[in-house]
Amino acid sequence: MNWILIKTIGLLVCSNVFMTFAWYAHLRDMKAKPWFIAALVSWGIALFEYLLQVPANRIGSETLSLPQLKILQEVITLTVFVPFVLLYMKQPLKWDYLWAALCMCGAVYFIFRK
Repeated sequence: MNWILIKTIGLLVCSNVFMTFAWYAHLRDMKAKPWFIAALVSWGIALFEYLLQVPANRIGSETLSLPQLKILQEVITLTVFVPFVLLYMKQPLKWDYLWAALCMCGAVYFIFRK
């Protein structure tokens, strides 16, 4: 088992949870606040994202190419984002999400094939 890949994925998943909340949670929770208050709160949350994302990319770069790291990041982002949209933002699931996910699977295949 590739422990570098497992550490990278774990850190990126945690980083993406913070990133998703920093980018989008204010749309639900801070609509009545001025945009700059939402931005300051988001920056505070994003700090934790970067504290996880930077080491994840450094660890991952030991065995993955930069394009592989980027595609892995995007797939993880969607994996975190879809439950966030459904459970936290209470928006409905659409078939287009599945089609987009399948396109991302294709991207993973092409970027990681030998």
